[in-house]
Amino acid sequence: MCSVTSFDMNSSLIDPFAREITYLRLSVTDRCDFRCVYCMSENMTFLPKRDLLTLEELDRLCSTFISIGVNKLRITGGEPLVRRDIMSFFQAMSRHIKSGDLNELTLTTNGSQLHRFAKDLFSAGVRRINISIDTLNAEKFSQITRWGKLEKVLYGIDAALEAGLQVKLNTVALRGFNENELFDLTDFCARRKMDLTFIEVMPMGDLGIEDRVGQYWALNDLKDKLKTRYTLEDLPDRTGGPARYMKIKQTGQRIGLITPLTHNFCESCNRVRVTCTGEIYTCLGQEGSADLREPLRASETNIPLEAAIRRAIAAKPLGHDFDYSRGDEGGKMSRHMSHTGG
Repeated sequence: MCSVTSFDMNSSLIDPFAREITYLRLSVTDRCDFRCVYCMSENMTFLPKRDLLTLEELDRLCSTFISIGVNKLRITGGEPLVRRDIMSFFQAMSRHIKSGDLNELTLTTNGSQLHRFAKDLFSAGVRRINISIDTLNAEKFSQITRWGKLEKVLYGIDAALEAGLQVKLNTVALRGFNENELFDLTDFCARRKMDLTFIEVMPMGDLGIEDRVGQYWALNDLKDKLKTRYTLEDLPDRTGGPARYMKIKQTGQRIGLITPLTHNFCESCNRVRVTCTGEIYTCLGQEGSADLREPLRASETNIPLEAAIRRAIAAKPLGHDFDYSRGDEGGKMSRHMSHTGG
C-alpha cells in the first residue's frame, strides 16, 4: 500500500489516464421509497443504519474532496431526500458554494419528497436538480416504480419549478415500455422549459425478473425517431457528466443522451462515486472499490483520508465493459444501482 508521502498532496486529482477528477457523486442512503424494476428488487434488504456514515462524516468527506479539487457535488441515493435530517447536510455544504470552492451543489431525486424540500434546497444553494421519471402514464408509473405515485412526483416537479430550481428529467429508455411516450415526454418538458435526458438501461444488479437485454433501447434509434418530428442540432454543452446534448430547433429545448453502451464516454470521465458507507467506486461499471470510512475515522486530521482518496484515483480504470451486443448482459455488475448511487 502506498504511504501518505507517495503522493503530492498539493496536486490536483489526476487519474492514470490524465483525466482530472472534479466531480463527486455521493450516495447518502441506499434506501428508497420506490422499487424501480431496473434498479432494485421489490424486497430489498437495506443496510443497517449503524453502517452508514453520519451526516457529520459525510460533511468531512465532501469537504476533503473539495479541498483537493472537486468542484461539483451531486447527492444521490437510493432516494437522498428520505434520509433523516438531510437538509442539515445541504445547509452545511452551502458554505462551499458561498466560498466559491464548489461550483455546483445538486442532487438526483425521484421527486417524491420535493414538495417538502424544494424551497429549502434552493435556500441551501442548490440551483439545478435531476428528477428520474420514465413515464407520464400513472398506471405504467406505478408498474415500473412498484410503490410510486405519479401525481406526487408531478406535484414535486411543480414545487421545484416554483421554488426557482432548474429541473431536468432523467428517463431510462426502455424498449416496449416508454417508446410510445417519446414525444409526450419531450412536449411535457418543452411546456415547462425543462431539459430532458435519456439514459440507456445498464446491467446493474441481479434483479431476477427483468430481461434488460430485451429492455435495451439504443439511443441512436431514439434519436432517429426524434428526427422524424423535430430538427436536431448537436450542442457542445457539458454539465460535468456523461451526457451529450442537442437542441430541438422547434422548441429551443435541450435533449441529453447518456449512452454507456452505444457510445462509450469513458475517455472524458471526470467523476467518482462514494457510497453511504464510505466506499469509493472510481468506475460505475467495475467492481473495484476502496474504503474511505476507516481512514476517515482513524484520525482527527484529514491526511489519511486524502491519501486514501488519492490512492483510489491512482487505480481508476480506463472504463466500463457494458455490452449487450452478444445478446446477454456483458459487463454486468453484481451490485444494485442504488448501492453505488447512480
